[in-house]
Amino acid sequence: MKAYIFPGQGAQFVGMGADLYEKYPEAKDLFEKANGILGFRITDIMFNGTDEELKQTKVTQPAIFLHSVILAKVLGENFQPNMVAGHSLGEFSALVANQTLSFEDGLRLVAQRALAMQKACEIEDSTMAAIIGLENKIVENVCDEINEIVVAANYNSDGQIVISGSIAGIDEAIKILKEKGAKRAIKLQVSGAFHSPFMEPARKELEAAINSTQFNKPICPVYQNVNAEPVSDSDTIKKNLVLQLTSPVKWVQIAKQLIADGADEFIEIGPGKVLQGLIKKIDRKLNASSAEV
Repeated sequence: MKAYIFPGQGAQFVGMGADLYEKYPEAKDLFEKANGILGFRITDIMFNGTDEELKQTKVTQPAIFLHSVILAKVLGENFQPNMVAGHSLGEFSALVANQTLSFEDGLRLVAQRALAMQKACEIEDSTMAAIIGLENKIVENVCDEINEIVVAANYNSDGQIVISGSIAGIDEAIKILKEKGAKRAIKLQVSGAFHSPFMEPARKELEAAINSTQFNKPICPVYQNVNAEPVSDSDTIKKNLVLQLTSPVKWVQIAKQLIADGADEFIEIGPGKVLQGLIKKIDRKLNASSAEV
């Protein structure tokens, strides 16, 4: 069975989506519709902007979302998902792809999410760090022992976990985890502590937006970040989407559950190849590739 997977923040690059805009009238129409909904020409930044412009959370998130969902639409009848999943932001792309959300509603929610997260980052300085080469339990225990807010934020693959928290807490965690044998423990270039209690103001803001948005019955299950389980009930999808902002992304658990449920082909839809790389780390024999049009 085919599992379609959708990337999150960090997969962006200048020039993303330009080929779709130029080649497919349907893609051009959707990009122009997005410019209208957002109130600025995001296509100018995506196609010809600078890395710095594209790195702004309010731009990055809708840009990746647009590249992913428009690519899925251009695939047309070649896009027949049995199961979908997305990493963090990518969950919104997955929910448009499986018809839980309309293109317009998905974009509006992503734009609101991006702005809410950016505002939350400005309230209090915080950051994230990638920890490589330690068991999850060791990382989790260190986070629990630190007298600051530090939590596991992304379970990306076995032996690769991202932690999120206060700057002082992350600094302390990096020092301790290196002493415990981490191969690498490095701060990430992010604007704040995503998927942690620092995102609580954003969670409240997004909850109101999600609760006022129409969610439809999906055409196939979405494997959600919060519980790594297949979900087809729209009310449950909503609740999990709200919880996602302050909860860890259980990506490795999602991938393993997809495999257990029969996925034998993983197709990444969107910019970059990050997720297929993570899939290959679980099992090098797995068939993982990028969507092609």
